[in-house]
Amino acid sequence: MSSQSSLLRTRRFLPLFITQFLGALNDNVLKNALVVLLTFQAAGWTTLPPEVLANLAAGIFILPFFLFSATAGQLADKFDKARLARLVKVLEIGIVLVAGAGFLAHSLAVLFGALFLLGLHSTLFGPVKYAILPQHLKETELVGGNALIEAGTFVAILLGTLLGGLLAGSAGATGVITLAGLAIAITGYLASRSIPGAPPPAPDLVLNLNPLTETWRSIRFARENRSVFLSILGISWFWLYGALFLAQFPAYTKQILGGGETAVTLLLAVFTLGIGIGSLLCERFSAGRIELGLVPFGSIGLTLFGLDLAIASPSGLVAAEPLGALALLVQPGTWRILIDLLLIGLFGGFFIVPLYALVQQRSSESHRARVIAANNIFNALFMVVGALAAALLLSSGLTIPALFATAALCNAAVAVYIYGLVPEFLVRFLVWLRIKAD
Repeated sequence: MSSQSSLLRTRRFLPLFITQFLGALNDNVLKNALVVLLTFQAAGWTTLPPEVLANLAAGIFILPFFLFSATAGQLADKFDKARLARLVKVLEIGIVLVAGAGFLAHSLAVLFGALFLLGLHSTLFGPVKYAILPQHLKETELVGGNALIEAGTFVAILLGTLLGGLLAGSAGATGVITLAGLAIAITGYLASRSIPGAPPPAPDLVLNLNPLTETWRSIRFARENRSVFLSILGISWFWLYGALFLAQFPAYTKQILGGGETAVTLLLAVFTLGIGIGSLLCERFSAGRIELGLVPFGSIGLTLFGLDLAIASPSGLVAAEPLGALALLVQPGTWRILIDLLLIGLFGGFFIVPLYALVQQRSSESHRARVIAANNIFNALFMVVGALAAALLLSSGLTIPALFATAALCNAAVAVYIYGLVPEFLVRFLVWLRIKAD
């Protein structure tokens, strides 16, 4: 059985890993730098308040997932995925130049256009990176490959968020951000040139550019296999759950823990580290196959430690001055909160990696990319619904810890529902526990 470290030494995986890592990194560098600049310099660019601009930016970035995921899936089924990866990287270079022009002109319209194109870049690359894995990896390597992709993606999100904030606060920020974005995009393009060819499974496919009818068609493909469709719903639920927690970190840190910006970064880093560790441990716990027993195990941890985070959250008055990361670490109860966040991320890795591998393995080769496109559409939909639900609950008076508890209880209900529909998950969980016990 190939280990994850050996995969990273192969041409059939390493160039793809680097390409997707740098793509996710650049998305988050540019997106976070833009949000920070709008937050602190928006008065000179527009009359809209910063909080409106931040939410508008988030909505613009995710919109292409609804509009173009179905088209992206068709393209990945019809054309060589390695060639598509290179074309997407060329597009990324152009997007950075558009963003640079927007920064130079202080044009909000151009910057939001670049942000929309960044979302399009991620939309187009999503079906490529997941549908190409079964073509280049052995079945025994799928879990390890997916684990590395997920771990790399979350590390890229963390690094991109941090780097974007740092660059936005530097001297000559707009020029530095543009140069950094160009360097990352060009390096990603160079990496993509080494991705081995991946012949298309449906070269005669006639493209349907109607997003509504093609989206419905992609969903129909996903529904052909019940376990695949329910796995997609499970993946989408995880993105809702994780995004809901991540979105509350700034307010939770400030209002509940009394922390400042560096404390927010600490929470984000711990949560991301947990997802990375959990993802990488999946291969060790899977013994060379897609171990569906890890999915119920993951959902149990997501619920228990989500509830404990709510219970462990302090309810007293916060300090008058925001605490930095180091000062927060010596506060009573902080380590319990950090351990909860680490374990939520870790069990999230156990939950999501086998589901991605199952979707790839059990989807028909002729329309695998379109099934993954359907997954991306559901991911985006669930995250938007989760954000709206969280905003509604918080505006109605629910506290952030109570929101975490509500999400954890909903996670338990979703798990019971899915495992009731597909007993295979629970059966594999019981078998896996028995094997580990023996």
